[in-house]
Amino acid sequence: MSALADKLRGLRRQAGVASAPSARRPEPMADNLRALLGVRQRAQQPVRRVAEPVALPGRTIAPGVQLSESVESWPPMPAAFDASFARIAETIAPERLLLFDTETTGLAGGTGTRAFMIGVADWHEGRFRERQLLITTLGGEEAMLDCFASWLRPDSVLVSYNGKSYDAPLLKTRFRLHRRACPLDGLTHIDLLHPVRRRWRGVWENCRLATAERQLLRVVREDDLPGSEAPAAWLGFLRRGSTGPLHRVARHNSQDLRSLGGILGHFVAASEGDLVVAEAASLATGVVGQTFR
Repeated sequence: MSALADKLRGLRRQAGVASAPSARRPEPMADNLRALLGVRQRAQQPVRRVAEPVALPGRTIAPGVQLSESVESWPPMPAAFDASFARIAETIAPERLLLFDTETTGLAGGTGTRAFMIGVADWHEGRFRERQLLITTLGGEEAMLDCFASWLRPDSVLVSYNGKSYDAPLLKTRFRLHRRACPLDGLTHIDLLHPVRRRWRGVWENCRLATAERQLLRVVREDDLPGSEAPAAWLGFLRRGSTGPLHRVARHNSQDLRSLGGILGHFVAASEGDLVVAEAASLATGVVGQTFR
């Protein structure tokens, strides 16, 4: 066998063919260049990962349902007011007000769309109280609706922004699908989008909530999760368990509620002919020109 190998090597030399490469793995070109230049190879740095919040927003109150609660100093509680600016012939006490806003799985509506977060605010003991319900499983929807219904009274006055056309019909559909009487039926509803449109359509570029809060409250949001991205945040949690985007959804919803209270206060003051005082009060609380994160 050895003689045969020697003969093969001799034939290769005669043919001018290089001998077979050694079994040693050749060094990469980058390593050869470092050696020629006398540069030491740097140790590979570990990839730094930004820690994501592990906990869900709020606390668990039922299987698949989280509740977050907070109390804010702004917006201030209005006095009893004439609601004629919303074309409602009624004087409304602030204790009856219930502001609400939903975050949903889509903007098209229909029976396939559900609210995965319901944000509610009122003035409790003179301060602005926010409560947010979040479902973390599809099976938690029924308990969420029951909890939301328990916060409504027969004389509650709803306050929303485009809620008459979107949020309220969506919730009514979900109550009906769960074979429950809808607690929203028959309640007085102030949809602030309509007085905003009557007053500023054609003056502003549009009458979206973000525009109204910027023009009336001087609120500028930073790092705000657009409402259109909320469905992906919730579905991403269901698929991958990622909780970080849900915290951003909760902050977005919280600012929506505060803006509802501020815009309502603007109309209440304007209807009383005291708009200048209202704007001065906003300045005193540091709201005008404030950036919300």
